[in-house]
Amino acid sequence: MPTQMELRKWSAEEFQALVLDTKPKVAVFDCDGTLWGGDAGYGFMVWSMEQGLVSRSTSDWIDNRHRSYRAGHVSEEAICGEVVQMYSGLREQELRAAAAQYFNEFVRGHIFPEMVSLVTALREAGVDIWAVSSTNKWVIAEGVRDLGFTEDRILAVEVRVEQGLLTSDLVDVPTDEAKAAALRRVGVTLPDAVFGNSIHDLAMLDMARNPFPVNPSHTLLEAAAKRGWGYFVPKLAEIPVVGFIHE
Repeated sequence: MPTQMELRKWSAEEFQALVLDTKPKVAVFDCDGTLWGGDAGYGFMVWSMEQGLVSRSTSDWIDNRHRSYRAGHVSEEAICGEVVQMYSGLREQELRAAAAQYFNEFVRGHIFPEMVSLVTALREAGVDIWAVSSTNKWVIAEGVRDLGFTEDRILAVEVRVEQGLLTSDLVDVPTDEAKAAALRRVGVTLPDAVFGNSIHDLAMLDMARNPFPVNPSHTLLEAAAKRGWGYFVPKLAEIPVVGFIHE
């Protein structure tokens, strides 16, 4: 069985050539940690509380829930949904504007240039590109728009909207197995290429004809070793992310 030391770490040139040589028709990307550094979902949550977008009681509630999550008492799926449900009652347009401000100030500078180059090459080759994330859809839509992802190709955490107001009714929470399930629901049952950085992306990496770990976490590296996969680490991923984005 391959060990982590035996795993092939691709250079940027090798990585892009490997992807393009598979001649994919459909490519799927995780976002936080894969297209850019850090966790924009958690960062947006912290920033939005600092900005006073939600009440003090809501801030205290989600802070306690997140502490419980980090202690292992709240599931990944539950917390990913709750950090979006916390905005219930606000106007969707307000959240879109806030997401744009947050992303431009704190995340845009951490987008990985190698991934921009790859996505551009795939789009020019006519590949159908999808973004799948357990971060809220407002931040993800803002982040991937300039990369050429259309909103109908974004699967992220979202709640139902009624008359322009956010409800607490969850539409989707794509994380872990639910990422693969979300893809299957939209007819993407065997994507040609999938890119992800964490163990929460493993289910959709496993469903790909060609899985490509990018900036992999330790647990994803272990899974990659068992499967004989290589991996790629963008240059910016080797620089610690500071501010409102956290690994």
